[in-house]
Amino acid sequence: MKIFFTAEYNEEELKPLYEVGEVIKDGWALGLPKMPEEELAEKTRDADMIITSYDDITRKVIENAEHLKLIACTRATPVNVDMAAAKERGIPVLYTPGRNSDSTAEMTIGLMLSAARKIPMAYKALKGGEYTGDPSSRKETKEGLKADVIWDMKADAPYMVFKGTQLKGKTLGILGYGSIGRRVGRIARAFGMQLLIFDPFVGEVDVEEIGIKKAHSVEELMKESDFITCHMKVTPETTGIISRERIALMKPTAYFINASRGAILDEEALIEALKEKRIAGAAFDVYESEPIARDHPYRTELDNVVVTPHIAGATDDVLVNHTKQIVSDIKRFLKGEHLLYQYRY
Repeated sequence: MKIFFTAEYNEEELKPLYEVGEVIKDGWALGLPKMPEEELAEKTRDADMIITSYDDITRKVIENAEHLKLIACTRATPVNVDMAAAKERGIPVLYTPGRNSDSTAEMTIGLMLSAARKIPMAYKALKGGEYTGDPSSRKETKEGLKADVIWDMKADAPYMVFKGTQLKGKTLGILGYGSIGRRVGRIARAFGMQLLIFDPFVGEVDVEEIGIKKAHSVEELMKESDFITCHMKVTPETTGIISRERIALMKPTAYFINASRGAILDEEALIEALKEKRIAGAAFDVYESEPIARDHPYRTELDNVVVTPHIAGATDDVLVNHTKQIVSDIKRFLKGEHLLYQYRY
């Protein structure tokens, strides 16, 4: 059994795979870039299995691998696998749904807190030397009083400049209530937030309880939410779902958070809303085009936006999760058992 392996992985969880066959590590598994199609097709010619994270498993790669029996992609959606070509050959494709759900949910809450409390802005200011004091100066406490820890109370003091809003008591609108959306909701509830859910694939009876309500439309969610976060796959229905018209419905005190995909959003319309202060702020881990352009307004113009470079799923725990998922399903495959993580064509 020859297994061609170019995925991110956790070594401890990968060990059982060495007992299955010869594991040939290459490409990303060795810290190398994505492999060109010609090179990948040649190197997988006699492979029984291909396990990858980011390499493109094209029709040419699939058709060139005469002995190929299984393809595994360590991602939540195997977008880099030609599913039609795999189906024609009758080759099962494994994937790893939910591998980064907890990490992405935690990152989403982190983005919410960062935008609401202006944490990155305050950090940048202090690191840049703003609001700092003379090392030799000492505050004197008047007799009969206790030491006061307030820095300053001027209009331009950090207490005023970085004044934000708390999460408790606010309404969080969640667009997409799947694996990640539900986790975000659970954490938000612990903060004391109310949830407003929009997901056409989830019924009221599956959602509604004290503090959680299903919105009847995207428009209702946009109007009533103090924070809005999106957790949807890109489909014809979700592409551009956060449109100019829907952005215009947001409260002037509302924040928009996106750690899913940039394609769901009319980015130009949201930039205008942020520039004109028609909404309070936003935080992004994903963008219309990635990597984000050097001159993008989120970076160069807007002081009410938090940005990170698509790292919501970038934790060591994710590698543990998806390695465990793939290895366990390969064992099932070899035993002829039902596969838990087979992608349905």
